[in-house]
Amino acid sequence: MQTISRVLDLQFNRIQFTPALMPSDILGAETLDKDRNMRFVKGAIFSNIILADEINRTPPKTQAALLEAMQEYAVTIAGQQYPLDKPTRL
Repeated sequence: MQTISRVLDLQFNRIQFTPALMPSDILGAETLDKDRNMRFVKGAIFSNIILADEINRTPPKTQAALLEAMQEYAVTIAGQQYPLDKPTRL
């Protein structure tokens, strides 16, 4: 998968699903920066190619977050919807 992503110049991430994995671990989260402003930090789901290992081991809420990204091409965090980037070259 990494080779394919390199050849196509796409972003690649691997997510190892575990029973302790939370939706924010794959989606990202809003954090407070040094200027005391909320800033969204993107998670692993914001890649063009994702290798997801052992999805069945993770809690239903985390599975639902992954399925939303696959279905809607966007994720919702704290009521804000963030679109997933589409490949620029294909």
